[in-house]
Amino acid sequence: MTEPIKETKEKWKLLPAFLKTKGLVKQHIDSFNHFLRVDIHKILEANKLVRSSKDPNFFLEYKKIWVGDPEIEHDLISTKITPHECRLRDLTYSAPVYVNIEYTRGKEHVIQDYPELIGRLPIMLRSAKCVLTGKSEEELAHKYKECPLDPGGYFVVKGNEKVVLSHEQLQKNRIIVEVDNKKNLSASVTSSTTERKSKTTIIYTKGKFYLHNNTFTADLPIVIVLKGMGVESDQEIIQLVGSEPLYSTCMAASIEECTNQKIFTQEQALKWLGTKVKPFYRTRIRAMSEEARDILAEVVLTHIPVLYYNFHLKVIYVAHMLRRIIKATVDKEAIDDKDYYGNKRIELAGQLISLLFEDSFKQLNANLQKIAENALSKPHLATEFDMGKQIASVRDIMHKSIERALATGNWKLKRFKMDRVGVTQILSRLSFISSVGMMTRIQSQFEKSRKVSGPRALQPSQWGVLCPSDTPEGESCGLVKNLALLTHVTTDQDEEVVKKMAYNLGVEDVTILSGEEVNSPTTFLVFLNGVLIGVQTQPATFIRSFRMLRRAGQISEFVSIYCHRGHQTIDISTDGGRLCRPLIIVENGKSKVQDHHIQELSDGLRSFDDFLKEGLIEYIDVNEENNCRIAMYDREIIRATTHVEINPLTILGCVAGLIPYPHHNQSPRNTYQCAMGKQAMGNIGYNQYNRIDTLLLLVYPQRPLCKTKQIELIGFNKLGAGQNAMVAVMSYSGYDIEDAVVMNRASIDRGFGRCMVLKKDKCTLRKYANMTEDHLFKPDVANNQIAAKMYAKVDPDGLPSPNSIIDSGEVYMIKTVPAITEDMANLTASKAPPKLGFFHLL
Repeated sequence: MTEPIKETKEKWKLLPAFLKTKGLVKQHIDSFNHFLRVDIHKILEANKLVRSSKDPNFFLEYKKIWVGDPEIEHDLISTKITPHECRLRDLTYSAPVYVNIEYTRGKEHVIQDYPELIGRLPIMLRSAKCVLTGKSEEELAHKYKECPLDPGGYFVVKGNEKVVLSHEQLQKNRIIVEVDNKKNLSASVTSSTTERKSKTTIIYTKGKFYLHNNTFTADLPIVIVLKGMGVESDQEIIQLVGSEPLYSTCMAASIEECTNQKIFTQEQALKWLGTKVKPFYRTRIRAMSEEARDILAEVVLTHIPVLYYNFHLKVIYVAHMLRRIIKATVDKEAIDDKDYYGNKRIELAGQLISLLFEDSFKQLNANLQKIAENALSKPHLATEFDMGKQIASVRDIMHKSIERALATGNWKLKRFKMDRVGVTQILSRLSFISSVGMMTRIQSQFEKSRKVSGPRALQPSQWGVLCPSDTPEGESCGLVKNLALLTHVTTDQDEEVVKKMAYNLGVEDVTILSGEEVNSPTTFLVFLNGVLIGVQTQPATFIRSFRMLRRAGQISEFVSIYCHRGHQTIDISTDGGRLCRPLIIVENGKSKVQDHHIQELSDGLRSFDDFLKEGLIEYIDVNEENNCRIAMYDREIIRATTHVEINPLTILGCVAGLIPYPHHNQSPRNTYQCAMGKQAMGNIGYNQYNRIDTLLLLVYPQRPLCKTKQIELIGFNKLGAGQNAMVAVMSYSGYDIEDAVVMNRASIDRGFGRCMVLKKDKCTLRKYANMTEDHLFKPDVANNQIAAKMYAKVDPDGLPSPNSIIDSGEVYMIKTVPAITEDMANLTASKAPPKLGFFHLL
């Protein structure tokens, strides 16, 4: 008998260490930081030149782009600004975006070294550019008037806190085999690159294969497409798809169809395909066959690179899609589940803001080009056209478009065929837990009104990454989800480093192999983010070596590798939006995290990152979990176990984690508590009396008598909600009473359930065209006793006295408006007295 494995004590101490490193809303902040660090430079690189058709020598080139510190400009003076001040003054917390430019002025070449302002960008709180980042709790509380427990991850737009909700969507550049509306098997790929996006589908109908793409007028026989890509031999096509009887039989009808069309060579195939190109994509200058060849290279499966019209990689990819469909005809398990969470990606704030920024930047360039063309079409100007001076006229484009989208939540980007409503929402401040719950929410693109159970069902693949309890009731049930406590959403990693490592570990170039070698039972295709990079004949050794290098820190800890033996593929993923979670590594039947590691963590000698760097813990995404055997507890570890959970409580999210003994409840009761627990009145932050909000606060909030570990982990014990009430369940009269409540008057008199109602009132002071403006002031009413009594609560600055009690009918704010607000040039002089505006309590 083997000895039972000793349970590592207090493993849960890894949870506060994780949250200290990552925080509760790290996914939003990481995503926005990635946009500032990487995406903004890629967008500039792709759109750095502005030229004019009127003058071939004219150009404007952007050399460098960066985002400044958050500030506000008033009367041409820039001053630093904090999020708290933006909330109070209804401002947008934003920072200037600067560029260095190079352009032509007449025949002169101008290189501008000083920063040129091109617009303003709203800044996410606690991101790399936010003034709150890296500040101590004392500084946050005293200097910046912020709550140290506030996680950030949202924007302040016109004084309102706005959250960009995470959106769930199908992954790009991956093959999905499914049954379409006409009950035909199909394999579809939504290709996405920085230059182009397209969807390509191969359909199996009536025993034949057809390729569907929107650039063609009809579905194309697949064999003609393969011949158009340069595979002229029928035998070679059979070898590429598979020489086994199952594959050759399924391909026979398609090959016969091609023969009947009298198409035998690449040139014949391209000519025939050229006749099927939609007129919109056709030009009259070039031959139809050239148009067809370009579309096959650049539009069909656009994510597979084609260099100098060498289609070999694309041919093998199409053959792999055909194999997948043929396998699905005999094995229904080969059909992919769209709701499987490994096929999903989460679109975060950084990616959505990146789209907005790119759209507004292209709009800015288009406006500059229009200005240049108008000026250059008039050759006899008195002064030389200077593009550097024109940038000031288009500065508002970026700020207005991004601010409008964040303020309204409507993202209408025709350039990217995007029309979404409700992308941003006002951050719920009912309680601390409601704001944290909103930051971890994920919305599905699926329509709420459709009565389909598939997308709503709780998937086994969601274990550990999505909370099983926290979802709304009604039509949104299962479509709105929340992240579990330890879930991390990845951002894009560098592909080149991973590709070099894969080749160094023995991945062979696929272009030198024949069809038979590619389809050998021992050969596995290796994909990097859906792009075929080579083959591997020893998958187990390759994957083991790859994981060892990842644990050693040679590549990012968020890169995943997954082997699918049914498809004979190895998928390496470095793309953003994947859900992953940390697990303790098990080697030789023992957990690598031992008691002394936990003791060092408690003593402050190591952090959570040290566990990652030393290969004790690693991040596993949903796909890689399929190659793992994960034990719930140390005592359940067997020889085949690869990982063990840090703690079972981490399958729940922030809100569901507040429920004590959730496994003793009916599951709907936990869901009800997740919805109603957010509505509990209490404290919203340490700075709740410095903020100006319309909200309700409980005067005497209490900590729960029975609390969970998660309450302390997320800081809910410091900002509680609700009270511990003593409840007696008894019969009162026995008739007509179902859920009535009889309150104890003495406890209410002592303050039970007492709340404060805070209301916000705005007074806007405007500036007018004739250089006049509104003012707050208190008029002299010494001789008017009635007015003196009405204005008693107003200070000389026109605002109410702090902490004063205002009765009904009393004035608490006085605004004066100029009698003449139009431009004086359009009006004759007038001595009309200024108008007074009164704000009084009704």
